[in-house]
Amino acid sequence: MRIVKLTEECKKDILKNLLKRSTGNYTQYEETVAQILDDVKKNGDKAIFEYTKKFDKFDLNELNIKVTREEIDAAYKEIDPEYIEVMKAAKENIADYHRKQLRNSWIDTKPDGSILGQRFTPIEIAGTYVPGGKAAYPSSVLMNIIPAKVAGVERIVMVTPPGKDGKVNPGTLVSADIAGVDEIYKVGGAQAIAALAYGTESIPKVDKITGPGNIFVALAKKAVYGNVGIDSLAGPSEIVVLADETANPRYVAADLLSQAEHDEMASAILITTSEELANNVSKEVEGFTNVLERKDIINASLENFGYILLADNMDDAIDAVNSIASEHLEILTKDPFQTMTKVKNAGAIFLGEYSSEPLGDYFAGPNHIIPTNGTSRFFSPLNVDDFVKKSSIICYSREGLEKVHDKIELFAKNEGLTAHANSIAVRFE
Repeated sequence: MRIVKLTEECKKDILKNLLKRSTGNYTQYEETVAQILDDVKKNGDKAIFEYTKKFDKFDLNELNIKVTREEIDAAYKEIDPEYIEVMKAAKENIADYHRKQLRNSWIDTKPDGSILGQRFTPIEIAGTYVPGGKAAYPSSVLMNIIPAKVAGVERIVMVTPPGKDGKVNPGTLVSADIAGVDEIYKVGGAQAIAALAYGTESIPKVDKITGPGNIFVALAKKAVYGNVGIDSLAGPSEIVVLADETANPRYVAADLLSQAEHDEMASAILITTSEELANNVSKEVEGFTNVLERKDIINASLENFGYILLADNMDDAIDAVNSIASEHLEILTKDPFQTMTKVKNAGAIFLGEYSSEPLGDYFAGPNHIIPTNGTSRFFSPLNVDDFVKKSSIICYSREGLEKVHDKIELFAKNEGLTAHANSIAVRFE
């Protein structure tokens, strides 16, 4: 891996390079996505069937679009029973973590009889997109569906592209069943997002769409936002490891490569104050890469978006961490908890040498659907709140309103909204 001295200029160049992966840099596909969305909105199932034939090479129709119970049962027979038990154990960890995020509605009463409060209610229908293609990720299925179940969503609809034979990856089906999905439809790409956003004869319109996908899926989610809710615009995976001289270079190298293997656009960055560690990690990365299966992808990822940044001091290193605002952050320092107190921007934070990033991907419980491309400055990992609506509750007595009515009328008149003022004033004529 390239070793670069951390300077302000270097940091700006790296941030600029990382932002090349943003959906905002793929505007050349927006017109195609818009056409697909409009077609599905107007023609429903007919458009869905045509796009599935075109892109997935499968003759989809109203009879085979929905995954049957028999197909799910058959999928269980194709999966190693031990793997199924691991998925079930992961489900319990994920559910337990997300249950702690539940919040209760509340009411606050005052002596004058006025009542204020907040009511939490789950959305009615959630839609989950699950990619197909080169790889299937049952862990992402669990991470999308379980928070919705914990939130109390009554109907969870999943869409995922079929293979040429019309089948869905068995791991995807089993994990969805374990998580508690209600319906699964064999549709992928931008057309699947359109179906969830607008509804078709076969697929119901949902209230919110979650789940990662390719650039066409991301642009489609961006386009339908407002008609439905979305979780975020997911970009390529990324990791930053913040380490000092106490870190084990072999562990650091292994953790960097765990993200670099995702795809050629993934980013893996080590920020350290130790030149010795930087050199040793670079050597370990080379050794691991030579024996790992996804060698070509890893090399492309590191060539495009991989760095070892050598900082003068830990304050400069932490400043770079906050500027990058990475999806995953590992802290491998002498006192990682103390170091963490200075971190402001990170999607998920892993502390200590036995908390490597794949622990969060698969088993620990926190959600692995995390903001990317610096958006952890203002987005959070997928959580129960993403599937809950909050309603304000307001109830004033005459006595309570009488004390403040003149103030409300004054406010309204100063904004030029005399009907607003009158709505209050008529109660005290």
